[in-house]
Amino acid sequence: MVRRPAKQLSSICEFWVSFGSVAQLGEAEFTNMAWGLANSKQRFLRVIRPDSVSGSDPLELLPKEFIEEVGERGCIVKWAPQQEVLAHQSIGAFWTHNGWNSTLESICEGVPMICSPCSYYQPINVRYVTDVWKIGVMLDNRMDKEEIESTIKKVIADKGGNEMRQRSKSLQEKVNLSLK
Repeated sequence: MVRRPAKQLSSICEFWVSFGSVAQLGEAEFTNMAWGLANSKQRFLRVIRPDSVSGSDPLELLPKEFIEEVGERGCIVKWAPQQEVLAHQSIGAFWTHNGWNSTLESICEGVPMICSPCSYYQPINVRYVTDVWKIGVMLDNRMDKEEIESTIKKVIADKGGNEMRQRSKSLQEKVNLSLK
């Protein structure tokens, strides 16, 4: 797994994963998330904050087998400029906690979402993303590695993902028109 300077990060991925600046995961959730990403066989960029796993250094939790499996397909960083990453043409989807800023940035850049709300108002944002705007899907068993794998494939490679991408681009155009 290669770590690159932030300016080069978004040129290598199809899938962006970031859970904001506050969300915390348990060790099992973190490991399942890693294996779901690896097993999806998609290229990804993932932000892993040093404080994102309760009581552990998350990078130490990544098994050697995960790093070998992912190889050059994955890039893990401590931080990246989210809106710049989302604006890059190679990003096909965004796995997010659906904080309001992340949700809006994804909409403004026309990127469909995989939704994993963590707290507070985020489930409400998810309902708009999935049920009203239909530009994302919810991970029901939030950190089940098989569901993560299939959901990533669904959003990146399936017909439903293409339809979400088209609706995301349409919503992006509407946002841009309203800003003008």
